This record gives sequence, structure tokens and C-alpha cells, in this order.
Amino acid sequence: MKKLFLFIALFVVTNSFAQKYFTRTGSISFYSKAPMENIEATNKQASCVVEFSTGDVAFTVLIKGFQFEKALMQEHFNENYLESDKYPKAEFRGKIAEKIDVTKEGTYDVNVSGTMNIHGVSNQVQTKGKITVKQGSAILQAEFNIGLKDYKIDIPSVVKDKISSTVKIVVNADCKPLKK
Repeated sequence: MKKLFLFIALFVVTNSFAQKYFTRTGSISFYSKAPMENIEATNKQASCVVEFSTGDVAFTVLIKGFQFEKALMQEHFNENYLESDKYPKAEFRGKIAEKIDVTKEGTYDVNVSGTMNIHGVSNQVQTKGKITVKQGSAILQAEFNIGLKDYKIDIPSVVKDKISSTVKIVVNADCKPLKK
């Protein structure tokens, strides 16, 4: 009986540390300050999976899922800048440097590095973030900037002075344990 209890306890503890967390409703937004008009949009359908035992983390978002305040901005974004028919999604695959104990509630400062692919171009990205473990959830948050040139996103010369060459990205994903 003691051996059975020990085996079950070991299985439960091991399984909780190796557990993946997942969401399909992560939020990714971007903001670009511009002289004429600020540009911002949000996509609340980002997929995220994080494996805390290895630190592996991945995000995927459909470009056409970004919602703008103005329909014309959304049309220009999809057709002229991100070419979402040709490059339908953006992805990030990387690692969280710090080990996070998902069995202990709290907020953890983390460093994340990996490869971001936008507009068919991959670049290395490093940023700081926070992970909050609370009531069975792992909430991932990060803010960082990207350069449009780094992802070969061309801005027409007519509006080049009206659009910032740097965009602020904000990530927020409330992940739950992935059920097997």
C-alpha cells in the first residue's frame, strides 16, 4: 500500500511539473505613435502554449484577426503592409530563461528569447516579461518594440513621414493547464 501511495504521489508531482499550459484567446496588440494619427489594433485570438518544465513557449496569431478602430486602416494593414493573404500568420518560438514553479502562486519576472516570424521574415527577439501563477492559470505578459524594416514591411513614401518605423507589441495570454 505504501508503494502504491508513493507511486501515485510521484506521478502527480512529476505530472504537475511537466504540464503544458495553453490558450486560444491570448491578446496581442500593437501601437504606433504617428504625427497624423496613432495606429493600433488588437487580436484576441492568439494561440499560446508554454511547457514550464523546459521553458519552451510558442505564440501564433492570424494577421487578419487584428481589429482596428477604422475599417480602412484594417484594409491597408492587411493588403498593403502585412500582405496577410501571402503571410497569413505571425509566430514566436522561444524559451523562458527562468524556471517557474507553477504549483506556487505568485508573479515572476522572466527573460524570454526566441525567433519571431512576421511577414515571412524571422528575427531573434529578447524581452523581459512577467508570468503570474494564480488560481490554476499562468498569465504571460510582455511588451517590446519591433522595427518595421527588420521584417521587410515597406511603408509607401507618400505616408513614410506619417508612420513610425517602430511598433510597440503588447502580449497578454491567460493560459490554462492543457488537458491530455
